Amino acid sequence: MKSPKNYNGVCKIEQRKRQRSVSRYRIHWDDFETLLAIAETGTLSGAARQLQVSHATIFRRLGEIEKRLGVLLFHRSRTGYLPTQAGEELAATARDIQASVLAAERRVAGRDLQPSGSVWITTTDSLLAGLLAPLFYEFRCEYPHIILDVAVSNQPFNLSKREADVAIRASNAPPDKLVGRKLVDIGMAVYGLKSDYPQGVDSLHELPWVGPGARLMDQPLREWMVAQGYDDYCHFRVDTLIGMLSGVKAGSGVAVLPCYLADGEADLVQLTDPIEPLSYQLWFLFHPDLRGVARINSLLDFMTEAVRRHDQRLAGRKKS
Repeated sequence: MKSPKNYNGVCKIEQRKRQRSVSRYRIHWDDFETLLAIAETGTLSGAARQLQVSHATIFRRLGEIEKRLGVLLFHRSRTGYLPTQAGEELAATARDIQASVLAAERRVAGRDLQPSGSVWITTTDSLLAGLLAPLFYEFRCEYPHIILDVAVSNQPFNLSKREADVAIRASNAPPDKLVGRKLVDIGMAVYGLKSDYPQGVDSLHELPWVGPGARLMDQPLREWMVAQGYDDYCHFRVDTLIGMLSGVKAGSGVAVLPCYLADGEADLVQLTDPIEPLSYQLWFLFHPDLRGVARINSLLDFMTEAVRRHDQRLAGRKKS
């Protein structure tokens, strides 16, 4: 007579079989994230910062992946890590996986029906200080269940990679992949210290100028200053509009500033009419996958109405 089966033993055997089956895969989901970070940054330290782990962790992970696969994935040199052909293939696969994951995340995020949750917003320091901060406060009073998380940066964020949900930025050429709404036009004019120019000026030439630094992404302003001959008199440059405003207030010279930012400064005087070639459009932008999200739509509608109340101030006025 046969002995009855030991079901506990059978279960343990099946469990070990499943574990062996899983271990057959030489590359795991997390490996793609590591390889893509190294390929995009070109260094282990850059990948470590991107993934918020230590340099040693990235070094160990890469060694383990290459050992499991039995193939060299990166050429090492003093200048960094360059993907081999195998590394390029896996990095390309990782990009496809990343795009699919982000698309799924955006689709899921778009299924809420109530105006609640968090909205990640990216904007510039000048827009936040000169326009948006009080409007965000008004929005929060009306929609207390929506949390606004604002990233202040003069560098554009990639909304396709969910670095932010919404961008409120000045641009005359918003990215085609994004959707949104033009809010208003933004005027720019030349401003100086009222104490230095109480009667205004007859000519802007040979005045000291505060100009845009190399990292301020405003090529039209730089080109205009060169074309007008003002760049030759610019001996102080700053890479933010807030910084340029501070330079003018400190007496370093005159500068082209957004009217919404400079008009509120009692010690400054507007020296020119708004300069038409330097005007910008203010946009509310977001990824198409977030279309229909209640919290995004609530913010869009509120900011459209609130910002347009200030359209004349934002466009600038002719000097008095």
